[in-house]
Amino acid sequence: MTQLESARKGIITEKMKTAAASENVTPEFIRDGIAKGSIVISHNDKTHKHGIPLPVGTGLRTKVNANIGTSDDDTDITKELAKARAAVKYGADAIMDLSTGGPVDEIRRAIVAETTSCIGSVPLYQAAVDTVRMKKKSLVEMTVDDIFKGIIKHLDDGVDFITVHCGVTRATVDRMKNEGRIMDVVSRGGAFTIEWMTYNNKENPLFENFDHLLEIAKEYDATLSLGDGFRPGCLADATDRAQIQELIILGELTQRAWDAGVQVMIEGPGHVPLNQIQANIQLQKRLCHGAPFYVLGPLVTDIAPGYDHITCAIGGAIAGAAGADFLCYVTPSEHLSLPDLEDVRNGVIASKIAAHAADIAKGVPGAIEKDIAMAYARKKLDWEGQFAMAMDPDKAREYRANSPVADHGACTMCGEFCACKVMDDAMARTK
Repeated sequence: MTQLESARKGIITEKMKTAAASENVTPEFIRDGIAKGSIVISHNDKTHKHGIPLPVGTGLRTKVNANIGTSDDDTDITKELAKARAAVKYGADAIMDLSTGGPVDEIRRAIVAETTSCIGSVPLYQAAVDTVRMKKKSLVEMTVDDIFKGIIKHLDDGVDFITVHCGVTRATVDRMKNEGRIMDVVSRGGAFTIEWMTYNNKENPLFENFDHLLEIAKEYDATLSLGDGFRPGCLADATDRAQIQELIILGELTQRAWDAGVQVMIEGPGHVPLNQIQANIQLQKRLCHGAPFYVLGPLVTDIAPGYDHITCAIGGAIAGAAGADFLCYVTPSEHLSLPDLEDVRNGVIASKIAAHAADIAKGVPGAIEKDIAMAYARKKLDWEGQFAMAMDPDKAREYRANSPVADHGACTMCGEFCACKVMDDAMARTK
């Protein structure tokens, strides 16, 4: 049985017990959440044996994903493996391989082998790459069989969750055209699907053959991440008819997946004004019946290239506090270039900060306790204690080491006039 089927029969599996221990909740809490569909345990039961199951959903710690992967302009597998290691080191809970350049099969398998972290991918990229590079055909000539072969190949290689753009339909495309958008479609999978549908004058194969997709996912107990092909690519396009129509479809597909015993996450918008983020979360939770929400950012402004990890963190904190369960990081190189190692580090840390801030707001067990421990360490000028609690201990140590510190033990911001030291003296005199 899948985790969903087990939960609905009242069974607590070993994965549920492991998830509960990692989240400071009871196994019954995990089981009941999975049964309702508000929690998933993402783990390919068949082919990712060494992977650690990842629980995502309501009442749990907000998770962070790091996207890595090659392009035609940079196909170095060693760089991607280094990024995977860096993402894990700095706290990413999952890694998505989005490779489209070079030996994509070899890269994906190496990333799966490299880490025990949860792994995601977009198999449609595989179908596109194989059609263009191996078959020497146009993207629009890929077949339905090619698409499903790509899905099976990724699951066979140990991918735990797959993004599938099942809500990109001809009707949704018409809604987008009728309303009008500045950026049209910025999802690569969404754009591939629309181009294929337009050229072939056919419906989206993943929508038409959704039952077949469920059969495949169930075999591996893989999680379907229902992709947001119409996510807004700029603030002006946020929360329009196309985006909401796709969300309605994804809600309907969610129920079909649950009926088949398949776990589901819903992917959410990218560029959203601050004042629309909470409404977007509430819409998703309502229309998709409480399924875990996986958001890209959201980015709260379009004019910060080079700093989009910050725009992402601002939106991510608000989204997480409003109920988003899984944040996809954005790096400083977003919209500009393929991220390098330092971009991955900065992107992960920024989204980890957002996720943690959201967890404090949501009252997630164990969240505020870390901040309280940091406060006690700062009060005592316990630098090792502060480093231990820091989101990025390496960065904190680097700043401390590069600062000329005198015997007073405080930092060089205040030196001997450190408020903590002054207050220690003042409080000592009152005893």
